[in-house]
Amino acid sequence: MNERIERLQKLYRELGAAGGGTGIPASAPKRTPNGTPYLTDPGVILVASTVAEYQRTDKMRRFLYDLDPSFEAYADEEGSLHPGTALAKLAGQLCYLSFGPKRTMNADAEKYFQNILSSGHGSVLEHANYSFLIYGVSRSFTHELVRHRAGCAYSQVSQRYVDKPRFVERREYQTNHALHESFEHCIDYAMAEYNYRAEALMKAQESDPILAAESKTDRRKKVNQSARECLPNETEAPIVFTANVRALRHVIGMRASKHADTQIREVFFRIFLIMALVEPILFMDGDVETLPDGTHGVVFQYPKV
Repeated sequence: MNERIERLQKLYRELGAAGGGTGIPASAPKRTPNGTPYLTDPGVILVASTVAEYQRTDKMRRFLYDLDPSFEAYADEEGSLHPGTALAKLAGQLCYLSFGPKRTMNADAEKYFQNILSSGHGSVLEHANYSFLIYGVSRSFTHELVRHRAGCAYSQVSQRYVDKPRFVERREYQTNHALHESFEHCIDYAMAEYNYRAEALMKAQESDPILAAESKTDRRKKVNQSARECLPNETEAPIVFTANVRALRHVIGMRASKHADTQIREVFFRIFLIMALVEPILFMDGDVETLPDGTHGVVFQYPKV
């Protein structure tokens, strides 16, 4: 396990990250000669994670003691595990009230979860949840991401309220001069067209009842919702993504696959690295593969958990 973690930490640092799994930032924004801002790689920040509250309360100890006095030591021992792992182990051992001296100890937690993963008893993994701020990604990316529903939650930037968009350049364009120039031309044109329409719509509010509104906020919203129609899928769409561990494993397996779109694969490879450092036991069966295009993918030994 230690050698594996060292390899993952090396990949994590190569992507420009530091720390123990708190996130991988995007590169600084770039601008076209006309000043239109865009990003060239995704940023993924872990913004929230499971805390095993029972480790800090005497109520859990009371519950265990009332079941059997020999169970009380369980509450203290669990402090040595990562929070999501501790919670999933608690859920699993509750099913059989396996809190006594003969239970699987923390020292054998890896073996315990190896059995969980190999047998497909993934329901206990649903208790641990993690939230990510994902940016430097396009609306093409978010349209793909939100197709995953079970165990996931989303909050995405609204183009009705935000009127200063940035854009995202696909990796395929970045080393091809003609495609790069085409990309910059496209987003310059889109930004100019967006600004033109917004200004024209503002003027039209004086006479068009469809655009009229009482408050300044509602007037701006009506302008933005109309002007945004000309924005391309390359428009940046920051999103907060929350999922439980079982869902995360599924989405990583699907989207960090060599068959996935390049942009979404880059994001979920980053999410995998973060989770493999934050909860190494719960993601211990994920193998990194280097693909012919220079990107990385992830293959789980137990994809159906």
